[in-house]
Amino acid sequence: MEQLSITEKEGANYILYEVSGVMNTYTITELAEKLDETIKKSNIVVDLERVETIDSVGVGLMMATFNDGEDNGHKFYMMNPSPSARVALEETGFYDVFSIIHAVTEVQ
Repeated sequence: MEQLSITEKEGANYILYEVSGVMNTYTITELAEKLDETIKKSNIVVDLERVETIDSVGVGLMMATFNDGEDNGHKFYMMNPSPSARVALEETGFYDVFSIIHAVTEVQ
């Protein structure tokens, strides 16, 4: 069965979610709840380095969190997208919309 592992860490001005596994319709419920709650009160960094695949629902979650961040005055960052995550984001045409960082020191 496909799984998604989520590790949460707190930074000075952000919450970091290290995500590994498959991000799809069946696995993102917990992540969606965490992102929805957190973006209302803090900047978010989602580390995608160990993500195997992202489907359209996963990309939609990233876009919704980005939009919610703008609405709530917080920033949403994606860090180190894996090659497959990058391809999924590029195929949607949204890759350039997101703030892509390589280290949490880049969070503003």
